[in-house]
Amino acid sequence: MTRCFWCNEDPLYIAYHDHEWGVPLRDAHRLFELLLLEGFQAGLSWITILKRRARYREVLFGFDAPRLAQLTDAEIEALMQDATIIRNRLKLNAVRTNARAWLALPDPVGLLWSFVDGTPKINHFKDRSEVPAITPEAQAMSKALKKAGFTFVGPTICYAFMQASGMVMDHTTDCDRYPVLSR
Repeated sequence: MTRCFWCNEDPLYIAYHDHEWGVPLRDAHRLFELLLLEGFQAGLSWITILKRRARYREVLFGFDAPRLAQLTDAEIEALMQDATIIRNRLKLNAVRTNARAWLALPDPVGLLWSFVDGTPKINHFKDRSEVPAITPEAQAMSKALKKAGFTFVGPTICYAFMQASGMVMDHTTDCDRYPVLSR
């Protein structure tokens, strides 16, 4: 099978590429999880986060936004001692901050999808050099999320989130997933 340039030989990465990345996602809970995980990725590779995703689900209460909004400073401090996750205080504090911001949104799914007018944007990139890191839509999403109180939602994170959640379909035309997801 031919895959996108970024997908290495790790079986976890292959499964993620083949079954999740770029598939339109409209489930609020899963979008919230993905947004938090993309924030954890800042400055790191996605495989680093993907390998820890199951553990994040354990220690972050299954990404339950109401529970995460109530995280105490002591619980965040305990997470800082857990060597199985990324121990970055700013990112862990962002979990609580972003959960509170998420819960304050009247329609988080509608807001997120509004940056592509509710329909996946299908790109037709032939080469990795054509795939952007930031787009005007990602910049607008970042601005709106920051205004709503989110952190770790810069335009690069937002574009990666848009790609992963299928808001934009950036599998390159030589990838076997391209014809499936570009319909």
